[in-house]
Amino acid sequence: MEPTPLLNARSTGPRIVISLTQLRPLLIGFAALAFGLTATTRAQAEAKLLIDAASGKVLYASNATQPWYPASVTKLMTAYTTLRAIREGRLTFNTLLTVSRNAAAQQPTKMGFKVGTRVTVDNALKMMMVKSANDIAVTIAEGVGGSIAGFADMMNANARRLGMTESHFVNPNGLPAENHVTSARDLAILARALIKEFPQDDFYWHIHSIRYGNRIIHNYNTLLDRYPGADGMKTGFICASGFNLVASATRDGRRLIAVVLGSYSGLTRTQEAAQLLETGFNSGALSWLTPSLGTVNELAPIDAQPPNLRDEMCGGHRRKPPSEDNDEEDNSATADGDAGSAQAFMLSNLKATAGKYVLGPPVDTEPPVVVFTGPADNPDKAPQTVTAKKKHHKKKAAKRHSKPRKAKLSTAKK
Repeated sequence: MEPTPLLNARSTGPRIVISLTQLRPLLIGFAALAFGLTATTRAQAEAKLLIDAASGKVLYASNATQPWYPASVTKLMTAYTTLRAIREGRLTFNTLLTVSRNAAAQQPTKMGFKVGTRVTVDNALKMMMVKSANDIAVTIAEGVGGSIAGFADMMNANARRLGMTESHFVNPNGLPAENHVTSARDLAILARALIKEFPQDDFYWHIHSIRYGNRIIHNYNTLLDRYPGADGMKTGFICASGFNLVASATRDGRRLIAVVLGSYSGLTRTQEAAQLLETGFNSGALSWLTPSLGTVNELAPIDAQPPNLRDEMCGGHRRKPPSEDNDEEDNSATADGDAGSAQAFMLSNLKATAGKYVLGPPVDTEPPVVVFTGPADNPDKAPQTVTAKKKHHKKKAAKRHSKPRKAKLSTAKK
């Protein structure tokens, strides 16, 4: 059946016929544009990039070469540097790393292990990528590079080799440090390198949650449980950078990488990444309408200082102090007035081709991956969590208090 003509250009040029299905991606783009036009200057400070993982072709770019504080997205380079060290035979996945006093002192997001605790490289990578544990990142760095400075040298050598010309790393976890910078361009290059060089280790940035003892820790990258086809990678937040996300997703054999830097909340960065990915997956029919942007490596670096968003992100106007632990709170309506309603309009128009909403409610799609301390063949016994201990004591206390009451009642009857 012939598609219903929506556009019919009668001229000396070729006839153009576009069906409603083909026009859907364009409508999505218009909805996104409407949101962008109603947003405040905060949105203009964001950096966004969408590329094809296989070819490196740039599908969308905004401030993509603006230097930025990476925050915990740094841990992608920590993982890359560790995986290269394993491939070069310097250590194995079962090599034991020891939590030092320096590592145990890291704040704020951490596993909280005592000094001297030993953990395998395999478990350390899982904890770092899911919990974004700063203490584990330092444990990895000291175990692989001998010290934080030694590991940073390895990170920077890898960055130079990959062509990450706007990046310089000072630590393995992304906590604030002078000259610790990157860009959306460089992070996309790094994400491609992880996918291409370590396909067998793709699992590490695809874990939905981990279980340590009776603790279940969910990945801060909620796209994994909310966006169809999401398969990685890493989130990050510090006051100076805002909420950052490097995300990848695969549909019909095609994998895309989205980078969002400087979002106002964790929920907003998730929505914006979903918007980028959905537009990319649905733009094939109208790709001729967009100019070629070349490949990610061809994006020209700029000489500038990274924006410092501390006042905006962590000022007194926030309902809650922002952090990864409460990153799903969306404060954009409070801060931006009508921007929240514009965002709601945009999201209501973002629908996938199969009739599913782009970003659904969180759903546990996979069981937690068990992690542990100690050797791989003889794990340590994980302690109970504080919450579990409190519940246990409450139950015991309730039993103790219930017995005397029964005794008094029986005495009264006598």
